[in-house]
Amino acid sequence: MAVIEAGRVCIKRKGREAGKKIVVTSVKGNYAFIEGKGVKKRRCNIIHLYPTKEKKKV
Repeated sequence: MAVIEAGRVCIKRKGREAGKKIVVTSVKGNYAFIEGKGVKKRRCNIIHLYPTKEKKKV
């Protein structure tokens, strides 16, 4: 089971959104497509994400 998967709630560790909670919408290779409150929809490297135990239905 992959830790970073669609629906996983993560905390962004790098960039201008560092420290904000986001939801992973999909994963392709080493990149996750993310969105969240106060965060633009964008592609993000998975090493910049800290996964939490929360999971949302996408």
